[in-house]
Amino acid sequence: MTPRILVTRPAGQAHQLRHLLIERNMTPTLVPTVAIDLDSTAADLDAMLIGLEGADWLVLTSPNGADALAARISANGDRLPETIRVAAVGPATAETLLAAGIRVDHVPDEYLTVEIARGLGDVEGRRVVLARANAATPDLREALVTRGAIVEEVVAYRTVEGPGSSRDPLRAALQQDLDGIAFTSGSTVRGLTRLASPIDRGRARTLPAFCIGPVTAAEARNAGFHIAAVASEHTAVGLADAIAIHFARENR
Repeated sequence: MTPRILVTRPAGQAHQLRHLLIERNMTPTLVPTVAIDLDSTAADLDAMLIGLEGADWLVLTSPNGADALAARISANGDRLPETIRVAAVGPATAETLLAAGIRVDHVPDEYLTVEIARGLGDVEGRRVVLARANAATPDLREALVTRGAIVEEVVAYRTVEGPGSSRDPLRAALQQDLDGIAFTSGSTVRGLTRLASPIDRGRARTLPAFCIGPVTAAEARNAGFHIAAVASEHTAVGLADAIAIHFARENR
């Protein structure tokens, strides 16, 4: 029997994971439990771009942030200062930046937000600008401040947890014979919890939860989900592989 997996990733990002699951003989059911709002942050990003001269690092911690940055650069006909270095949390974020013609100077070996801080070198007294989601955790900022960096943050995009348009599709999905739920961020966990009725929330918590990384897994565990697998590589490919390995073991 083909495992049916609920994919909670935002609509614009779910297709890669969908195709990866299909390639691994699984059936994805797409219901975004978060939505991405780029419009309300445009003015903040524009102001950041004007004030980037003299900054040492610009750090992007998701493909959404990279998309938002690229969109504002394109809309304004801007360019990043030649002297600034750019860090990306992982390959997907780096690929988005490179596709927009933005040079990437650092990608950590381990694709965790806080790992970026270790790879920026000596940041004592240096200005580091973080372009992140409104719901970003404080870990990266704290790690950089501990190293003596002068940290500035701008909200590159807003994560809307539990968009109303997904309430009915989620209810319908949770009444199907699902075999697991794929979570790609803590916000997807919170979004599902917010959208689901108490009965549907209980149904969801009986399903194995597959998480893209340890931060997401901690959020899911705290929300009452049983963690069946955490991707060793914190990417869509890593998550799809972790889910496939889980079911291969189950079917032995």
